[in-house]
Amino acid sequence: MRSFFRFIFVVLLLGVAGAAAGGWYVLNQFDAAGPAAYEGETETIVSLPLGTGLNQAANILQERGVVRSALIFRAGVMYNRKATALKAGEYAIPSGASPAQIMDILIGGKSIVYKLTLAEGLTSAMILDLVRNHPSLTGDVTIAPSEGSLLPETYIFNRGMPRDDLVLRMQEDHKRTLNELWASRAPNLPIASQQEAVILASIVEKETGVAEERPRVAAVFVNRLRKGIKLQSDPTIIYGLTKGVPLGRGIRKSELEKPTPYNTYVIVGLPPTPIANPGKASLAAVLNPAQTEDLFFVADGTGGHVFAATLAQHEKNVQKWREIEKQRASATTPGTP
Repeated sequence: MRSFFRFIFVVLLLGVAGAAAGGWYVLNQFDAAGPAAYEGETETIVSLPLGTGLNQAANILQERGVVRSALIFRAGVMYNRKATALKAGEYAIPSGASPAQIMDILIGGKSIVYKLTLAEGLTSAMILDLVRNHPSLTGDVTIAPSEGSLLPETYIFNRGMPRDDLVLRMQEDHKRTLNELWASRAPNLPIASQQEAVILASIVEKETGVAEERPRVAAVFVNRLRKGIKLQSDPTIIYGLTKGVPLGRGIRKSELEKPTPYNTYVIVGLPPTPIANPGKASLAAVLNPAQTEDLFFVADGTGGHVFAATLAQHEKNVQKWREIEKQRASATTPGTP
């Protein structure tokens, strides 16, 4: 009987020793350097979809060649009690990273991010086309944002973000920005609502691409609104004709005279909706315009504009601009000396 118990004791002892040796091996391999990335690469991109559990994550890591054994990765994560801390996302796993290092990367959740930059002055239709065509976004666009309700910015997101979610973020950023600027607007503006501010800001956005000019361009339109003078903005005509798609040519005299709700050469005051999505700077310019008496502006030949408070001075400025246009036309005409 004594020999039997001795046998059992030896078996148990060997079992404990074997388990200890197995545990040491797992932990040793968990901390050991992992496989190198493919030849010429410094990292491997691994994507873990939403809802990925530890077992599936371990299998994906092995399939992508960043760990040698899914079993070792699972065991190491479970030993560290981090099974529920792993985050879904798209990750750049460095070449030779150990399973322990990969675990820390997945816990940190610092996945690869993508960006979509929206230029100021795009229409909502143009912005939705950019959203639809971005390959890292998912799902259809089912939202139909009104003109001027999206904030042009650079948006950062992870692969797989639903397109509708990004559009909603653009709308929320627009509302937040507009509310902040509206609260600090100048007194006695001829602007009755936030929507009117967006409409005027969209016109300013389309009239100049020179940042420092925006408050002065805004002042011209604010002064005209105060005096009941037509805004006479070419971009509003284009929006009335094409919904903001460039004409690819100059505006015809018949189009200047054609009545549309957006033709500010015909109507007095603001058009019924914005003509584009203005950026923060244009919104700020409209709500805190420069203090001037200017009522006119025209291109100056350098990309900016020259301003005037009187029609007489404006006509002189227009004549100078026409001379510049003639010189440019003759310089580009073949055979012109």
